[in-house]
Amino acid sequence: MKSFAYVRAGSVEEATDAFASHPGARYLGGGTNLVDLMKLGVERPAALVDVSRLPLDTVEELPDGSLRAGATVRNSDLAAHPAVRDRYPALSQALLAGASGQLRNAATTGGNLLQRTRCPYFQDVSKPCNKREPGTGCGALEGGVHRDHAVLGHSDQCIATHPSDMAVALAALDARVELHGPEGTRSVPAADFHRLPGMHPERDTEIHPGELITGVLLPAATAGLPSAYRKARDRASYAFALASVAVVLHLSDGVVERAGIAFGALAHRPWRARRAEDALVGAAPTTAAFEHAVDLELAAAEPLRDNAYKVPLARRLALDVLGRLAPPATT
Repeated sequence: MKSFAYVRAGSVEEATDAFASHPGARYLGGGTNLVDLMKLGVERPAALVDVSRLPLDTVEELPDGSLRAGATVRNSDLAAHPAVRDRYPALSQALLAGASGQLRNAATTGGNLLQRTRCPYFQDVSKPCNKREPGTGCGALEGGVHRDHAVLGHSDQCIATHPSDMAVALAALDARVELHGPEGTRSVPAADFHRLPGMHPERDTEIHPGELITGVLLPAATAGLPSAYRKARDRASYAFALASVAVVLHLSDGVVERAGIAFGALAHRPWRARRAEDALVGAAPTTAAFEHAVDLELAAAEPLRDNAYKVPLARRLALDVLGRLAPPATT
């Protein structure tokens, strides 16, 4: 492992100042992904700015009914928080579906959003990878194994998927990611925080250089609405998704008034299913309506040689969750 400087920040301002003064720095939260990548030689930071002790470790209920989770709140604590379980069940379910109990006790909210792909070609420095080293090629696409890779939104530069379960739920719930950086504070919709690969797969997110995630805002508009998360994987636990889905579904007067749907493990970012949502709003929550909406969304899929199974798998997951959230009499 390459030697590096270490700075423990006492405030958000200290963290961003330290980052700016150490070119090649990385922020360190729980370290459950970054440290692993450092051991593999994928990440070689010149400095680590430790933000794990910043006062961003609380879940705060705001006067307007929204909920703010600080960036250093541990995944296990966020999943267990009564307000999250009661008002945003899809988020609690997604967090509990991720990793192991030990990792959830260490991993942070901000770090979860910033974790890198688990593509084996990205993690193996002996293999070509445009995400790790732009311009070297894509080992998964160029004759490699791509069973676990993207079927939506990929490019000829990268077919990796984003691994987070939490991010999928946040996208469906219309959450926002709060950031602080050299230019001040701002927030970005969770559904737009991560990028599709395009010509620059090395850029995972819309975060600006030096910006620090300070929290996640869960809006009042989706608080208390029926929501759920479901994940398919190769084994019952401690595995990344082959496909997953988070759904928020609100009915009024016998029709769908609000729908939020996001797929995981199908794309370089959580895939917000806007076509499906638009097709459902105003429709009766019937099996036929659900099938039409999901099929409309997944028609954009471009599966590769090894991963065509993901399309029907994601379809079945989405239909199952939609059916469970709708009143039984209407399905």
